[in-house]
This record gives sequence, C-alpha cells and structure tokens, in this order.
Amino acid sequence: MTEAQRRHYAIPLYQAAEESPALARLADRVRASSSRLAAIRPLLPVPLRAAVQAGPIDEGQWCLLVSSNAVAAKLRQFLPTLQMHLEAKGLTVSGIRIKVQGHGH
Repeated sequence: MTEAQRRHYAIPLYQAAEESPALARLADRVRASSSRLAAIRPLLPVPLRAAVQAGPIDEGQWCLLVSSNAVAAKLRQFLPTLQMHLEAKGLTVSGIRIKVQGHGH
C-alpha cells in the first residue's frame, strides 16, 4: 500500500468509543463523573463552582479536582451533603475525595 493509498482521516470521538471497548468504558466513566458534578453544582457556593472539576470514579470513590487548598478546605465542609444529594439522585458513590490540582494542570 502506497502512502497515497493510505488515507488518514479523523473520526468523531463517539464513533471511536463505539468501535473500541476500552474507549467506550472510558467515555462511560467520564459521563458518570460529569453527571455527578452537574447534580451537585447547584449546591456549591457560587464562588466555588468554577474552581471544582469532575475527576475520576475509581472503585466507587469519586474524585473532585479543585484549584487550591482553600477551595478544598471549604468543599470538605459540604461533602456529607453532597454525598446524600447524589444518593437521593441515584448517583451513589462510596465516598468523595478531593484533589488539589497543581498550577501545571
């Protein structure tokens, strides 16, 4: 096969995910994490909302990524309420962890 015959083209991410079981699992995990963040976002104080991002769900533990130690400290106060809210919405997690993102991320 010559280089001219080998056509490289981009495919949409959803199509790639459908064609690859590993990508499909990853896409499902991203959706699950994003839906949890969407569910709790209204409960967060407005100044914190932009500083919190959805992180991975690993063995039932959901990770929230935050921009600073101050945000992490404030968010820890809300964890029981957030976890109960998720449970009420059918988005149960066994726990919520908080990870401070470094400036390089």
